[in-house]
Amino acid sequence: MNLKFSFLLAWYYGFRTVTRGPSYVVASLSSPLTLLFLVFVISRGRLLPFAIAGGFITLVASVALSSAGDAAFLRLQLRIQDLFVASSVSPVDYMLGLTLSYLVFSLPGMALYVALGGLAFHIFTPPLGSAGLFGVLVLLVVATSAIAFIIAESIKHVRNVWGIAGILSVVMTVLPPTFYPYTYIPKYALWALSISPATPAAVLTQGFFGLARPLPYMAYVLVAETLVYFLAARYLTRWREK
Repeated sequence: MNLKFSFLLAWYYGFRTVTRGPSYVVASLSSPLTLLFLVFVISRGRLLPFAIAGGFITLVASVALSSAGDAAFLRLQLRIQDLFVASSVSPVDYMLGLTLSYLVFSLPGMALYVALGGLAFHIFTPPLGSAGLFGVLVLLVVATSAIAFIIAESIKHVRNVWGIAGILSVVMTVLPPTFYPYTYIPKYALWALSISPATPAAVLTQGFFGLARPLPYMAYVLVAETLVYFLAARYLTRWREK
């Protein structure tokens, strides 16, 4: 693996994007914070801890899913993958670099949610829960980035990706129990929604911080989904158009 390339790509598309275009960071936070406000008003504050915990999940997943547009633009317009054919860069190096960039891009938003959950409302008190949340977010960004790669590699024109990514971002981050207790939905619906990595991530996060009964087997679901989506994205990622 060419880790130097992956980290440089993550620095360029992650850190540099944050410093050069802070408005993009604000835009990525608009949807989670709007939903947070609505949940606070509708539930009269009762579900606020769930909304804050789920904000991490929604933020990371929505940023990674919306990045399908970037991946499609790089492949179809800039033809950047064609440049790597004769280089030492592999598809895994390229995917890892972009995935890390999405994680870096999400850091300002995560810092805001840490301030809300840890300092303002004190729901992130268990140290093991915070460590578990970090592990869940790493798996989540890999899984959702892989889905973004699958979308980007499957389309023929870059204009088609924006609608698909927008729909998937809503379906895969808002419908799952990210802003409400997973106990509100029947078990069969929970399994159906588990096709989105945000579902097991949200269930695990609620368990980590004592917001709902823990379901440890959801960790296996999240790991399995991450592997399946990543391998599918690796299989579809090609350096040269045929």
